[in-house]
Amino acid sequence: MKPIMNLDQVEFDDVEENGYYTSSRGQISDHIGAKRLGYNLTVLPPGKAQCPFHCHHGEEEMFFILEGEGELRFGDQRFALRPHDVIACPPGGPEVAHQIINTGRTTMRYLALSTLVEVEACEYPDSQKVIVVAGPRGARVLREMFRAETGVDYYDREKS
Repeated sequence: MKPIMNLDQVEFDDVEENGYYTSSRGQISDHIGAKRLGYNLTVLPPGKAQCPFHCHHGEEEMFFILEGEGELRFGDQRFALRPHDVIACPPGGPEVAHQIINTGRTTMRYLALSTLVEVEACEYPDSQKVIVVAGPRGARVLREMFRAETGVDYYDREKS
């Protein structure tokens, strides 16, 4: 396996066509031998977002804008994006929740880089959902998504 890949060799293996959430992502890290970092190339059409507004409690992400213009939702702020911007999305709560939106007239392309953790929890502040995943990427042994308002007491359904 070569430890290098040109972006023109990326195959888009994660294509999402779900209305507002429409994008193509091509995984890079597994193809060049990365172990603790995940990277992909994302292509985002005008007027679309790649994913819902969310925050990670385990993984840290970085984005590098290659082409296009857009907007970063970050906590309760919004920032204009343009080519060569570098975005830091550290782990934490809703104050670091993030979402990239293509508000421009042309396709946006960016590199996404993240740490890989075996146990992760993500919050979705707009929809009040939480996801918990465990296990290595590609071989998850647990993946549960639920609405935050359905929380239960620690001893719920436990034997008294």
